[in-house]
Amino acid sequence: MSILKKLFAPVDMTVGKPWEDILIFTVPMLIGNIAQQLYNTVDSVVVGNYVGDNALAAVGSAGPILNLLIVLFIGISVGASIMVSQYFGARKREDLSIAIANSIVLTAISSIIVMIMATVAARPLLVLLKTPDSILDWCTSYLRILFLGVSGLAFYNILSGILRGLGDSISALVYLIVSSLLNIALDLLFVIKFEMGVSGVALATVIAQAISAVLCLLKLMRMKDLFDFKTQYFRLTNRHGMNIIRLGVPSGVTQAIMSMAMLVVQSLTNSFGEQFIASNVIVMRVDGFAMLPNFSFGTAMTTYAGQNVGARAYDRVAKGAKQGTLMAVGFSAAITGLILLFGRHLMAIFTNTEELVTLSMNMMRILAVGYIAMAIIQSLSGVMRGAGDTVTPMWISIVMTIFLRVPIAYGLVYLTKSTEFPGGRKESIYISLLISWVLGAVITSILYKRGKWREKAI
Repeated sequence: MSILKKLFAPVDMTVGKPWEDILIFTVPMLIGNIAQQLYNTVDSVVVGNYVGDNALAAVGSAGPILNLLIVLFIGISVGASIMVSQYFGARKREDLSIAIANSIVLTAISSIIVMIMATVAARPLLVLLKTPDSILDWCTSYLRILFLGVSGLAFYNILSGILRGLGDSISALVYLIVSSLLNIALDLLFVIKFEMGVSGVALATVIAQAISAVLCLLKLMRMKDLFDFKTQYFRLTNRHGMNIIRLGVPSGVTQAIMSMAMLVVQSLTNSFGEQFIASNVIVMRVDGFAMLPNFSFGTAMTTYAGQNVGARAYDRVAKGAKQGTLMAVGFSAAITGLILLFGRHLMAIFTNTEELVTLSMNMMRILAVGYIAMAIIQSLSGVMRGAGDTVTPMWISIVMTIFLRVPIAYGLVYLTKSTEFPGGRKESIYISLLISWVLGAVITSILYKRGKWREKAI
């Protein structure tokens, strides 16, 4: 097998050194996640520099609603990835073929549902969140364009999840880099040349995501040595379809709960005015890069655990969980250190307003330690999901968001109200997030060690 062909071949993670398998799988995915993060980041940079701070606030305010309304895709993607990795590890070709086909059908159905519902609901939700009138129209047009083209986002997430379940993180990386570069070029063309504002960056994102989805589909259609891409498998079956839903629903619910919590906190953020909204956008964009090692290792651990649980190699799962978590913590600490050192330069890319850069950097310093805690949460939750236990990570997220993050945020804002700060201190938003992350890491570690996830394999 040639080096190039081997590079793009699926990785069998049931053999070899666990840390080496995880690292080889994670690095290209980490690079891919950086490319994906560029979608939203470039949108923000372009509108912040060529349209203004209010346009930057508009793009950011739309984020929580976007995340809330795509939870169906999150669920299908997780369910499909778990089933694919376990069937691949167990060497069950027909089950693998049916699972992949059923995932594609479910994605098509959910795309239509979300496109219709979300396009109608976008503006009412923005009004409900007390989005300032100065950015309401921009937010609405941005969201509606994204939801009209939501099938590209949906199919890329599901199909790249299937590729990762098969151990192929390289192909998804290459396709994502291609679409990211296209997204950057279209952003500049639509905003600077055609002066389309926030609508231009939304349209650029839709086109780029659709192309990445098509590339993933073409790759899967060429992987005939692993599974069969036959018409007969595209009929939804009770066993495979329901397994995808059963495994995916808790992750979808988790994302929905987190998004709803973000919406509740976004309402609190909006009460501090346009400048703090814009600052929050900058922090969340940089936060997205700080989180990349955590999410990448979390996804890698899901695939690693899924394949090894499918092969019934439980001792190997435990060994890989320890090694993978330690690597995730190390990567996260390094990235966080770089952001603290060069954060101001990163934030200055988004805006020329010095006060906005200073405010954003102060908020970022509060979150710094929390990224180490998130490395633990994502890695161990990834192991549990890969084994088929998607319910435990769901409950952890519920506790972190509903019982910790939201009450602490509102409580701190209330307790810090004074003559100088009649609306409370802005730092409360980020302190609440830090506390929820640290406590979430403790809870996740305890539940992982209890080992109930071992009983959940499909």
